Amino acid sequence: MKRRPWAIAGIAVLAIALAGGAFFVAAPNLATLGVVIAHNYVISFSAPPGAAQTLVNADYKAVTVVPTAADGQASAPATDWPFYNRTLSSDRYSQLSQINTKNVGGLKVQCTYDTNQWVVFESGLIMVDNALIGTTQFDIFSIDPATCKENWRTHEDYPRAIFAVNRGAAYMDGRLFRGTQDGRVLAYDFKTGERLWATTIANPKLGESVPSAPIAWQGMVFVGNAGGDFKGGKGRVYGLEAATGKIVWEFFLVPKAKSDVARGPLAPSPLDLATWKNPSDVPITGGGTWTSYTLDPESGLLYVPGGNPGPDYNDSVRPGENLYTGSVVVLDAKTGAYKHHYKLVPKDWHDWDVSNTPVLAQTRGGKQLMSLAPKDGHLYGYDRASKDLMYRKPMTRVEYARVPFSQEKPTRYCPGSVGGGEWNGPAYDPRTNLVVVGQVDWCFTVTLLSDEAMRLTPMGLPWMGMRTMDPFDLLGKPLTTDKEWGGWVNAVDADTGVFAWRLKTNYPIVSGITPTAGGVVFFGDQGGNFYALDSSNGQKLLSLNLDGAIAGGVITYSVNGVQRVAVTSGLVAMPWPTPPRTGKIVVLGLDAAASGK
Repeated sequence: MKRRPWAIAGIAVLAIALAGGAFFVAAPNLATLGVVIAHNYVISFSAPPGAAQTLVNADYKAVTVVPTAADGQASAPATDWPFYNRTLSSDRYSQLSQINTKNVGGLKVQCTYDTNQWVVFESGLIMVDNALIGTTQFDIFSIDPATCKENWRTHEDYPRAIFAVNRGAAYMDGRLFRGTQDGRVLAYDFKTGERLWATTIANPKLGESVPSAPIAWQGMVFVGNAGGDFKGGKGRVYGLEAATGKIVWEFFLVPKAKSDVARGPLAPSPLDLATWKNPSDVPITGGGTWTSYTLDPESGLLYVPGGNPGPDYNDSVRPGENLYTGSVVVLDAKTGAYKHHYKLVPKDWHDWDVSNTPVLAQTRGGKQLMSLAPKDGHLYGYDRASKDLMYRKPMTRVEYARVPFSQEKPTRYCPGSVGGGEWNGPAYDPRTNLVVVGQVDWCFTVTLLSDEAMRLTPMGLPWMGMRTMDPFDLLGKPLTTDKEWGGWVNAVDADTGVFAWRLKTNYPIVSGITPTAGGVVFFGDQGGNFYALDSSNGQKLLSLNLDGAIAGGVITYSVNGVQRVAVTSGLVAMPWPTPPRTGKIVVLGLDAAASGK
């Protein structure tokens, strides 16, 4: 008897489903990666080409462009990119000018390094001592910054995490330092990749991890843990001995409970339970730190961005100001002692982390500026001398920001939980006195989980408070009318907050922003489009599609007297419906004639 085609197809589908189910039980996070790749491939199949439009503020009175000290022939330190944001003060400004407004249109791909991994590739690249360093969730590697030839690559084995990401490494005195998803900080030999030490600073059973890029200074490494989206996860920041990994101090970004393990000497802190009025069955959660950090070498002060409180969307079960979430906390780098804090998001029920690193700069007007752009869609400027707020300006679409969420129906708000400023913060261009910042323009809706369901959520599981059966909507769901997303690059006067120019793109901007002494600004978007703009007016000078979402470092450096630009490409992540590509580093440069070499 002949079998009907539909019956055969049904048996095949059932077999695939059973095999897929068995695979998911055996390796749930690896199975999730496969689902994300398939989902993103379908969603992004007909993605449009990149488009950008610049709006110039005709009323803005630009300051006179002042050449920086190293304009023209860069000094030796300026040839490297030794930190996540190039400098400890996180200004991201490069003094290189061989690539400039006159020749940047001639940039071409010189070489590509393929990680051969489907990965959340958000690595903040560093280049020091003629080696370009990158990271993935499991690997750290060194490549030649001119040819992309691999020097070495070290792989670590540990369980795959739900949010499988790493944002980069730090360098100091012949060592590299990185965090891991299983809660450790690892050190490696810079020349060989041999692991030197490992120190545990987080509890993966509570969803805690160490995705942020450490920074290193005067024999110490500074890094904290993420996990504020998981029930019971608590953010902390640490000072470690660079030579040994010994914990010198530990600082809790939310109140420490008696049952919380102290992994090192607790730094002096005034934090108590006064701003957390949780019921006894709602554990204090949040304050994760998941991007990187800023340090003022003159004062020895460490600036730590603090993430969301938990549960993210339901503030009724955590009454109070919830310190130090939604804040920048300033600590003595040597001792970890609390100095002061800036509370940016007074009461957070939108998952509007103070996520990325603040910029420290002296403005043309003589202000000691701290500028940052968290996920709430605003750029903040603070006077560090007086600690006063100088300005707070919207950088993307901001709508329905005060509307409370409901258990009965979806509530729309902008920017959504993956909107505003993400893991890469602003840059400061001293030539033009402009703060330049990238943003995500994407609105979400949230329907609250019931209070009972939130209380029944086991410790260590995602605890956003979103009612959904779809894991792609855990962070919120865009309405049908909000499926179109986009991005902004804003250039704002550092003293006044007045915008000089802004560029609108049809893809979100989450990459690093890099202004240079050559008068150009480099960045990329989630559509894989790499851009170079004129820093004085925002006009597009170059766009190249690098065939993979640009979500990590965009850096520039010089090797053998030749300036190069290195860009991360490729992002496979649940919240971002981007074309799935393996993670790559693409190095761009000018040919000999265009560069004048």
